[in-house]
Amino acid sequence: MTSSDRYDTSGYPEDQYEPGSDGTVLKNLFGITTREEMEIVETEQLWRVQEHLLNVIEEDQQFTAHDIFDMHRIWLSSIYEWAGQERRVNVSKDGFPFAMAHTITGLMLEFERNQLFRYTPCRFDGYDEIAQALAEVHVELMLIHPFREGNGRLGRMFATIMALQAGLPLLDFSEIAGDKKETYFSAVREGLDRNYTPMKQLFLEVIRGTEKTTAED
Repeated sequence: MTSSDRYDTSGYPEDQYEPGSDGTVLKNLFGITTREEMEIVETEQLWRVQEHLLNVIEEDQQFTAHDIFDMHRIWLSSIYEWAGQERRVNVSKDGFPFAMAHTITGLMLEFERNQLFRYTPCRFDGYDEIAQALAEVHVELMLIHPFREGNGRLGRMFATIMALQAGLPLLDFSEIAGDKKETYFSAVREGLDRNYTPMKQLFLEVIRGTEKTTAED
């Protein structure tokens, strides 16, 4: 992240930065001080945990809030001591505030009762219904932003797992990278009004792009 993209936080343990990183890398178990190296390590661990999860998750599995926390813990526990724990700091991005830290427990239980109960296992027919399920789950999880770091990547991994339950291949999210990043953030913000249509459209593009790439391969 650039300095303008970093989260605004208060002085809690998970808000401590690695000495020598100039306030750009959170304190970590490896003593990594550069964003470039940290991104490599986090990405390697993400691929490892995704491969693991794909081997153990059932097609008919219904997910819980505990599962979301467990995925985060398995992914980042070798890097951050607070992996898999609710954040205790309030965070914002580009002036947009995510859920207040003290509300996360209740919001995740509500997320479990509503979105996770309704849309997992993700066994829907047709791209339209699948995209609706992925969009609503993803938007609500992003608005809660339960973790200090890694929410977006975890959300995309979880969307991939849901898509596999629906019989789709591994999702290719390059469709919403680059120039469409702001469109993506705008779609997340629309979720404040329970408007999931913009994110649904993005997921339809991801699904179609993935299908096209898979067919070409």
